[in-house]
Amino acid sequence: MAMSQMPTDPLSPESLALLTRIADALERLAPAGTPHADVTVADAFVWHAAGRRLSPVPRVNRVEMSLLRGIDRVRDQLAENTGRFARGLPANNALLWGARGMGKSSLVKAVHAEINHTRAADARPLKLIEIHREDIETLPDLMTLLRADPHRFIVFCDDLSFDADDTSYKSLKAVLEGGIEGRPDNVIFYATSNRRHLLPRDMMENERSTAINPGEAIEEKVSLSDRFGLWLGFHKCSQDEYLDMVFAYVDHLGLQADRDAVRADALEWATTRGARSGRTAWQFIQDLAGRLGKAI
Repeated sequence: MAMSQMPTDPLSPESLALLTRIADALERLAPAGTPHADVTVADAFVWHAAGRRLSPVPRVNRVEMSLLRGIDRVRDQLAENTGRFARGLPANNALLWGARGMGKSSLVKAVHAEINHTRAADARPLKLIEIHREDIETLPDLMTLLRADPHRFIVFCDDLSFDADDTSYKSLKAVLEGGIEGRPDNVIFYATSNRRHLLPRDMMENERSTAINPGEAIEEKVSLSDRFGLWLGFHKCSQDEYLDMVFAYVDHLGLQADRDAVRADALEWATTRGARSGRTAWQFIQDLAGRLGKAI
């Protein structure tokens, strides 16, 4: 409608109808607000950045704590840190780094389950929220959603790392310790990574070699890892630790097989894959159970 055709009476039905259409159009163009999340429907969720929503996970893919072998020290450290946090006491963000397949993400999920299993009857359950690596830039939105909730949350990112041209790590730094608001008191951040410093070594070395002041040039990037107060290292396991994992699964699942034959097959399985780890042990167990006709 041209300006000359617009009704002159601001209270006329024509003016009100026009203003209503304009208001409706502006509401459609405005970004959607962060929806309220009902975290009572489950103990675990996945954060979907596109819709700024939490999707409940009815059944978490996890391994029992007793089946995690060869990582006793880091297991106890993470369990103690998480237990303090669940009780409302000070605790640290944790970075679980190191060898592939040694149970980093399995430990986070197992500790979460153990804390809820042993909590007092009148205590609120601890919630686990997984955020995908590519959604790290929306972490501030997730923190805003959780800040006023009475529950306590572990926000968990599996296989976290950053490429040379990736600047989303700055969002993570601001949420963990920096910024005006910082991390909410009811949220703790756990991440797993194959890299101790979360950034590729050649990226850090390039910054060092081309900078006037090498120390200052890489300080911002290296300091990302410093935001994690708890560093837990996972290393390749020995042959005995690998076999201990295998037989723990055998006993737990009730697999009936000659133990000497299982030992020989398990060692051959690891040799053909060039690795001994918890993941390798579980893959062998799946093969063994299939050959024995045992559902697991």
